[in-house]
Amino acid sequence: MRFLQTLLHQAVRIEPDAAEDERGRFERSFCAREFATAGLPAAFVQHSQSCSFAKGTLRGMHFQKAPHGESKLVRCLRGCVWDVIIDLRETSPTYLHWQGFELASSNRHQLYVPEGFAHGFQTLCDDVEMGYLISTPYAAEFSSGVRHDDPAFGIVWPLPIAAISSRDLGWPDYL
Repeated sequence: MRFLQTLLHQAVRIEPDAAEDERGRFERSFCAREFATAGLPAAFVQHSQSCSFAKGTLRGMHFQKAPHGESKLVRCLRGCVWDVIIDLRETSPTYLHWQGFELASSNRHQLYVPEGFAHGFQTLCDDVEMGYLISTPYAAEFSSGVRHDDPAFGIVWPLPIAAISSRDLGWPDYL
């Protein structure tokens, strides 16, 4: 695996090292030793998946509040998404900055999202499946989010929104 620093402090894009032969391809999607060598906490206690049916679906921007903050390792298992993270850590040099990444089953890239970041994505095609390794069990009372169109961030989404939850539309202004 290749661990590539993003523009946001401590967020990392991960590219696979694949072995290919006449049978196909084999690659590791996670290795605790390699994550430790890269300085990334990697105690994932929950694995979740989401399926989105329509191109343009937006999920996010989600996070869990302390003391149930979570880090995530996200990967597109089927299809393609525009994956966005926002640094919400007040002491971070990249506080309130965001960055987007194309995650696709074809490029097999993953994104390590540190604790204290909001995370979300927009589907770029129909029938998308995402996989998440998560460091902390889901705690509904600590689940939170920020709006996808909050002017505090100025996120640019690639497509008109085809579907979004009422909860995601209802987050208050961040600042």
